[in-house]
Amino acid sequence: MRAIQFARYGGPDVLEVLDVEPPRPGPGQLRVAVRAAGVNALEWKIRRGLMRHFRPLRLPAGIGGDAAGVVDEIGAGVTDVRIGDAVFGSGHETYAEHAVLTAWAHKPANVSFAGAAGFPTPFETGVRVLDEVRVSAGDTVVVNGASGGVGSAAVQFAVERSATVIGVAGPSNQEYLASIGAIPTTYGPGLAERIRALAPHGVDAAIDIAGSGVIGALTDLTGDPARVVSIADFCAPRHGARTSTGVGRERVPALRHGARLVAAGRLVLPVAQMFPLERAGAAHAASETGHVRGRLVLTIHPNGDSR
Repeated sequence: MRAIQFARYGGPDVLEVLDVEPPRPGPGQLRVAVRAAGVNALEWKIRRGLMRHFRPLRLPAGIGGDAAGVVDEIGAGVTDVRIGDAVFGSGHETYAEHAVLTAWAHKPANVSFAGAAGFPTPFETGVRVLDEVRVSAGDTVVVNGASGGVGSAAVQFAVERSATVIGVAGPSNQEYLASIGAIPTTYGPGLAERIRALAPHGVDAAIDIAGSGVIGALTDLTGDPARVVSIADFCAPRHGARTSTGVGRERVPALRHGARLVAAGRLVLPVAQMFPLERAGAAHAASETGHVRGRLVLTIHPNGDSR
């Protein structure tokens, strides 16, 4: 099968399409014929070697953690799917024609495979960070970096919890944030003052997706570092806040919850751009700009945009 691998750390050009043996699912796993794979910022950080001390790799290695496709092999003990089911989920080395998933949910009928490929990481991360800062009905929560995939999901999950959301993003994404239920504001100097003006009764919790050096301001706004979390700033603990990685967390409940909201038309996660598998490097380059609205997706034949 065709799969993306890299033999050394470096820029997008180290990603190559190679012919490799298809993987086989173990107990509690399944394999899919991948129609589309989601592209996450973590993956270009791994490719550049920025995560080598946290996630050491034996090179050459495959890459990718999110996919949507059709189940074509089922491991021992898996009883909630059948061969031929359309699913999306999290797994290993998903930039490939076949991939093993370790957590999954059935694909909503009202979304394409390309759309569903962008769900797993945003769904799991969005639910996780809201849980970690205990966002509930009536809270006001700030989401810094609200227009990307994870930020968009976090905003909509918070709105679904009846929280008020102040979303921080670039000037071109202000209308988009309003369309998904956030009160929008922009990055840059004066951020804390802008947020205070939008939240006259105070801020209860804050989530940093962008890693733009605002943890100190967010802890000042909440008055409680325990209610501030970042997925991108590993210096957050210096301010008493936490950095969230999701290691060891059960992903399935978040995937199923997100799928229910999508099926009901209550959550949207737009695909910003689709790339064929052989242009994985271009997808990484786009992700590294940090200015993507929604999700970047690799499509694998047959057409990843089909339902």
